[in-house]
Amino acid sequence: MESLSEGKLLSRTGSLGCIGWFIVILSGLFSFLLFPITIWFCLKIVQEYERAVIFRLGRITDRKPKGPGIFFILPCTDSFVKVDLRTVSFDIPPQEILTKDSVTVCVDGVVYFRVNDPIASVANVTNADFSTRLLAQTTLRNVLGTKNLAEVLSDREGIAHSMQSNLDEATDNWGIKVERVEIKDVKLPVQLQRAMAAEAEAAREARAKVIAAEGEMNASRALKEASLVIAESPSALQLRYLQTLNTIAAEKNSTIIFPLPIDVLSHFVRK
Repeated sequence: MESLSEGKLLSRTGSLGCIGWFIVILSGLFSFLLFPITIWFCLKIVQEYERAVIFRLGRITDRKPKGPGIFFILPCTDSFVKVDLRTVSFDIPPQEILTKDSVTVCVDGVVYFRVNDPIASVANVTNADFSTRLLAQTTLRNVLGTKNLAEVLSDREGIAHSMQSNLDEATDNWGIKVERVEIKDVKLPVQLQRAMAAEAEAAREARAKVIAAEGEMNASRALKEASLVIAESPSALQLRYLQTLNTIAAEKNSTIIFPLPIDVLSHFVRK
């Protein structure tokens, strides 16, 4: 890739030809003779975050852009284009996408990119910023079209990483470096939201019923074990009676029901 880009660059920075050099020399002499006046047209300044790509008679003059600071151009033969190197962010408009399992969702996102090669961003594409925006929209559609609804809702980080890799590879020839891609929001149709909410509620109710049934089963097993223990020792039943009376009396009730064993009554009846 680097050798290919260097070859393209060499073809752009080829010889100007005899007529071209004659015009350049004539422009230099003109600038020298009218130096006090032409100095204001020859000196240019670019900011720290900018670079200048210089064209001389329509050809790129150097492999590297000029700047930051002051640089010199020849009037009439040279022109330059300023390129901003700062990171640019833009929102991907909401896109209606049909997922792999035939569900329509509306997804939007945000992309952060910067110009990595000013010369390529000027010479290889008409408008690098606008082209990157359009490519981000189509990439979002292509990536999400291969995912089902569950993956779109749960694997946002993986989708963003896949989009960043695809965008970075596609914009490499344009001198663009995609730094970050984020999925902002996934909007579902109202009917689908209601259906998913009903499904989740039904699942919660089913789990609650299973938990209640398991609790009843454990309680019945505990009661069975307690009855076996009490059956082995009749005095334990009497102690249980007394404990129950103690619990009832602690609540300040006006009426207390005392459970009297039938065995005691049968003893008095026999007498």
